[in-house]
Amino acid sequence: MSEMLNQMGEKACQAKYILQRLTTERKNETLCKIAEAICRNQSVILAENEKDIKKGKENHMPEGLLDRLRLTPDRIEAMAEGLRQVAKLPDPIGEIMETIDRPNGLHLEKCRVPMGVIGIIYESRPNVTADAFALCFKTGNAVILKGGSDALCSNQAITNVIRDTLLNENLPADAIGLITATDRAVTSEFMRLNRYVDVLIPRGGAGLIRHVVENSTIPVIETGTGNCHIYVDENADLDMAVKIIHNAKTQRIGVCNACESLVLHENISRQILPMLQEALKKNHVEIRGDEQVCFLLPEAVPASEEDYGTEYLDYILSAKTVSSLEEAIAHINRYNTGHSDAIITENKSAAERFLKEVDSACVYVNASTRFTDGFEFGFGAEIGISTQKLHARGPMGLKELTTYKYKIYGNGQIRS
Repeated sequence: MSEMLNQMGEKACQAKYILQRLTTERKNETLCKIAEAICRNQSVILAENEKDIKKGKENHMPEGLLDRLRLTPDRIEAMAEGLRQVAKLPDPIGEIMETIDRPNGLHLEKCRVPMGVIGIIYESRPNVTADAFALCFKTGNAVILKGGSDALCSNQAITNVIRDTLLNENLPADAIGLITATDRAVTSEFMRLNRYVDVLIPRGGAGLIRHVVENSTIPVIETGTGNCHIYVDENADLDMAVKIIHNAKTQRIGVCNACESLVLHENISRQILPMLQEALKKNHVEIRGDEQVCFLLPEAVPASEEDYGTEYLDYILSAKTVSSLEEAIAHINRYNTGHSDAIITENKSAAERFLKEVDSACVYVNASTRFTDGFEFGFGAEIGISTQKLHARGPMGLKELTTYKYKIYGNGQIRS
């Protein structure tokens, strides 16, 4: 297995030097042709995805995870559109970020360049296969993917379409590599492939991310889980709040930007909780609340300490009442995962304080947390939502997959 991974790493390194020489036009044309090929091979991809769905059901996979795994014609079209959108975006490679002229006549240029080879370990999200390739290819990076065994057939089908198209375009198929072995030991070996892989990005649940962060010898960009909060302030428009919470909780439950935790100012809890219950009951959302919530909503389930820190990925919502904005911010900063949190308020000073003091990558005022997404932010696609603070934070688009080098021009200078 080590030999297989080393060969994959060597081929990716060979591919990266070819990718770094491609013009923007060449990259864009290729991405559009791959988008066409994905749509053209929709039936094949859907048939392979159905194998994964069937296996998931047999293994009693939760509905939220099945939703992440499932492909549909619309989702395949969205996958292709993501490739097209990346093709339309400005190419960051070669951008001169800064120039410096030294007194000795040296001229320095800080230029944006590819990272090289990017490794991605991810779970049951086959759309990640196409998104990751698109962003890496546009930025001149080769990519090695290690998807979850749950999505193996889907990932193979998508990767095969991409590799075949690359070969048809006289480009290296090894611009994308997929590790198909499902043994956990292979994942551990991959995390030590620092001879070839420049950065490793995990996408998935808390367990996977923690395992990668603690065991990788490759530098890691951590994409965290999403225990996303919505705080309804005492000065909120309650109709707006109910609409936003319903969208953030139920529009798609198996995603990291779905609302998992609700914080309510006690002055409006009596009015809003019945409104929320009415809005959420059509989706059979279970509310797990504190003593005040359970008093006002007899159908609510008492919340445990663990509930306030849980990413459910299910039709479950924790709810906590607070007596002040300060208490709300403290609760959110204690239990959130640094992903996305929102305040619903008509009070501008409360909104600004929330934006300033909540420690998350994305902080919203009067909007659903579901917008934390590379496509929604205008990045075309995303490699993940970074919840760390070094190098990248929030939805990671093209620029987040680059580094920089200094080019220095002289005319004979020597250092005394």
